[in-house]
Amino acid sequence: MHVINLKEKFAKFSDHWNPRIIGQLNDQDVKIAKVKGEFVWHNHTNEDELFFIIKGSLKIDFKDGPRTINAGEMIIIPRGVEHKPIAEEEVWIMLFEPQSTKHTGEVEHDMTVKSYEKI
Repeated sequence: MHVINLKEKFAKFSDHWNPRIIGQLNDQDVKIAKVKGEFVWHNHTNEDELFFIIKGSLKIDFKDGPRTINAGEMIIIPRGVEHKPIAEEEVWIMLFEPQSTKHTGEVEHDMTVKSYEKI
């Protein structure tokens, strides 16, 4: 057991849309990422996904309309729901996902991360 300082972890990288693993919990990865700009439409067929906003404001487009999640707020996206995150300014996020979760689901894109760095 050890204390994880989020500010120290976020200081270790500057790129966007490339989550890092900072812990594991009951077969779940705890990831952090810096995001800016638009991501790709995708879904996760078999996994729910939790976004917790650490810093900034994240818009997520859904087929039934957008949702905005602000610092200190979170959203759980049920498996199979297509979504597209958008960050007008840099946003710091924490993700809780099963270890089997693929970055962009079954969508292959230039932004797709195949393996995650542990920091």
